[in-house]
Amino acid sequence: MAVWLRDARTVTVLTGAGISTDSGIPDFRGPRGVWTTNPAAERLSNIADYLADPAVRVEAWKSRRDHPAWTARPNRAHEALVRLERAGLIHTVVTQNIDGLHQKAGSTRVVELHGTVWWAVCLECGLRTPMADVLARVDAGEPDPRCLSCGGIQKSATISFGQPLDRDVLAQAVRAAEESDLFLAVGTSLTVYPAAGLCDVALEAGARLVVINGQPTPYDEKAAAVLRDPIGEVLPRLADAALGEARA
Repeated sequence: MAVWLRDARTVTVLTGAGISTDSGIPDFRGPRGVWTTNPAAERLSNIADYLADPAVRVEAWKSRRDHPAWTARPNRAHEALVRLERAGLIHTVVTQNIDGLHQKAGSTRVVELHGTVWWAVCLECGLRTPMADVLARVDAGEPDPRCLSCGGIQKSATISFGQPLDRDVLAQAVRAAEESDLFLAVGTSLTVYPAAGLCDVALEAGARLVVINGQPTPYDEKAAAVLRDPIGEVLPRLADAALGEARA
C-alpha cells in the first residue's frame, strides 16, 4: 500500500462518515449509526418530508443545534491525510461528510460532495447565511427560522435525499476520480450514489481502488486491496510507511 501511494501519479481519496466517528460524530448506517438506532431520524434528511412537514423542520433544527460538529476535533485519520497531502502524495479529498473536519485538520484540496453544515441556505431565494447566526435564532425561540430576505424555508447547506448534487461540485469530484491512478475509499459504505459511482469512474480510468472500511461494501470485489482495521489506525500507519516515518 505504501508503495502504491509513493508510486502513484495522482491519488484521490473519497471519505465517508466512518472517518469522523473517532471525532465523536456517529455514522449513519453502521451498527451504532444514527439511522440504525433511530430509523425515524432519516426523515430529517428527506427533502420532501422537510418541505411538507413543519414538525420535521422543527426536529431538524433541534438536530442541527445539537450536532457534534460544532465541538468535534479532527482525529488521527484526518491528520494523516493532511500529512500525505503536504508531502505531495494526495491530490484531492472528495468527502461525503458535512462536518468540515478535513479543512479543520488542514486539508486544502477538499471537494464537499454533500455540502456543509456550517452554512444555511434559503430554498427559495438561495441566500446563504452562517449556520451560527440561524442557530442563534433557534436558541432565541424560533423553532423554524425563515429566511430574513424572502421569508422562505431554510435548511443546512447540505444535500438531502431527493436533492440533486451541485453540478459544479460533482464535476470536480468526477474530474478528480478520472485523473487518479490510485483511488482510496475510506469510511464509506459505497451505497449512496453518485458518490459511490466515483469508484467506477476511477476504475474505468485505470486507477487502482483501495477500500478502507469496517463493514463490507459493494466494491470490495473490485478493489485491489480491502482493509478492515480501524481507520484511525490504518491511515496514520499508512502515512508513516509512505513517508518513511516511524512512531514510538
